[in-house]
Amino acid sequence: MPDIDVRLLTDKADLAQAARTFRTAMVGLPPLGPIDDALLEGLFEPDRTYGAFEDGALVGTTDSYSGRIAVPGGAWVPQAAVTHVGVLPTHTRRGIATALFNAQLAAAREQGEAVATLRASDARIYGNFGYAIANTSVSFEVDAERARLRKSIASSDRVRLIDIDSSWPAQARIYASQPAPRAGVIFRSRYWWDMQKTRQDKSGVPAYVAVVGPEGAETGFVRYHPSSSEHWFLSSERTVVVDDIVAHDPAAYVALVAHLLAIDLPHRILFASRPADDLLPWLFEDFRSVRVTAIRDETWLRLLDVEKALSSRSYAGRDSVVLEVADPILPANTTRLRISRDGAERTNLSAAVTADIATVSAAYLGGVKWWQLAHSGRLGTFEREEVEMLDALFAVPTNPYSGTIF
Repeated sequence: MPDIDVRLLTDKADLAQAARTFRTAMVGLPPLGPIDDALLEGLFEPDRTYGAFEDGALVGTTDSYSGRIAVPGGAWVPQAAVTHVGVLPTHTRRGIATALFNAQLAAAREQGEAVATLRASDARIYGNFGYAIANTSVSFEVDAERARLRKSIASSDRVRLIDIDSSWPAQARIYASQPAPRAGVIFRSRYWWDMQKTRQDKSGVPAYVAVVGPEGAETGFVRYHPSSSEHWFLSSERTVVVDDIVAHDPAAYVALVAHLLAIDLPHRILFASRPADDLLPWLFEDFRSVRVTAIRDETWLRLLDVEKALSSRSYAGRDSVVLEVADPILPANTTRLRISRDGAERTNLSAAVTADIATVSAAYLGGVKWWQLAHSGRLGTFEREEVEMLDALFAVPTNPYSGTIF
């Protein structure tokens, strides 16, 4: 088998080919069209794109965006948001993805990033590299003709529509100023916002943005579009799709939901991605006017620096547990930590629970319980009492959720 050369891509021609390679590997994504310097600048953060070459030809790629992720307790931890992972169909099952990930993970850890996250197109792949599902999201469908907000809920009249073409800075500002984001919320870079604008501009589909709060100090926004406008006036299945909704507090959330309900024509309102414990169904007089249409894995998470990541989040419970973590890809990440409500610290004490890096990554945000991991065969040595202690230590008041696809 020919040797595979993995290297960091800096040349514009290589980056353009990486973009084409990713779309070829994904099969179903729309074409990018002409790839000019402006598009490349919007797609790729410098010095974060890797390519795998065989005989001088690019056959696989991956890249990431630098940023932060909110963790239990309110701290922000540096992370790599991994995306654009693809290997040409002529070169799969040859260890190319392994070579790419090994290079990417080692570099991200060396750069001080404690966590890597991604959104998985194929759930069979990423566990091999230490990633695990850390939370799920749900899709809600609201029967717009049947749904009525509870009379005890006060909605606001401070919602106003703004022009979508000029709305992107306001959306970014409102998102970034969330006072207490859930664990799992990530920093949205300018690359992310540029891509949303590009997708909207190229889609040809009308879209709308409503904000709540005084100008310059808004506390939420919602961006939405019709599912199809071709037969909109005659359709009996008109659906409004919520692309993004951010609210700093429940009052802002209620106001934005009330705005969506005030649109006269839709029969349904689809919230494509919301937390599993979202407030939405509880807002209505008829709980059944909202139904869950899908449950999906959302954040795939991988700890790059176990000690840094675990010492950055908060813990509950009164006990302590010694946890040993094995990481075959990043050997320096193999460690033994004592975890208590005071934090996580290295120890030489005997481990009560042993686990691989993917298992600990699944539990990190609190969205997956240790008992689930134990009883599905994902732990090494453990005692029932220690697993219960870990669940108490890692407990979180609300389910983790990101709400950002990248």
